[in-house]
Amino acid sequence: MPGSGKSLVVVVAGALALAACGGGQIGFQTSPPPPQAPPPVASAPPSSIPAASIVGRWGFAAYHKEADRSRTEVAARGQCGKNGQPYVIGAGPTGGVMMHLADQAEPQELRLKGGPGGKSYIGPDGPAADAQDREVVSFSGQVLVLRWIDPEIGGRYGTGVYVRCGRA
Repeated sequence: MPGSGKSLVVVVAGALALAACGGGQIGFQTSPPPPQAPPPVASAPPSSIPAASIVGRWGFAAYHKEADRSRTEVAARGQCGKNGQPYVIGAGPTGGVMMHLADQAEPQELRLKGGPGGKSYIGPDGPAADAQDREVVSFSGQVLVLRWIDPEIGGRYGTGVYVRCGRA
């Protein structure tokens, strides 16, 4: 069979050329790896303040200068009176509390979160001391003082003082 040796050389050379182009895998295609799911949002450790302990009606006022704190507490207490408008912190459907975030018209469920140094924070799911969180400056059961973490938000809203309203 004249020329069959030549044909065999052409076939082998063609197969080698295809193998070189295909990365050494003749007839197999590899798929790219499947996309990785984003890592889950890290949740903060629990706060030393249980969410249920801040659910209720609160008089609210805010200050920008520490010297105004006592006067602000009196003003907050006045929001509980007959003509006042107490702020209601509700229980969230999954164990958090229903409160407003900065610049939000509707309350949403927020978490009480533990942070470094035994501090507590209130904010959306995620690590403690996030920009949308408020640090619990103090909590006595009757007075709750919250400071915004984000300085720009804190500059607009000040430090919030919540005074628990009597059982009416």
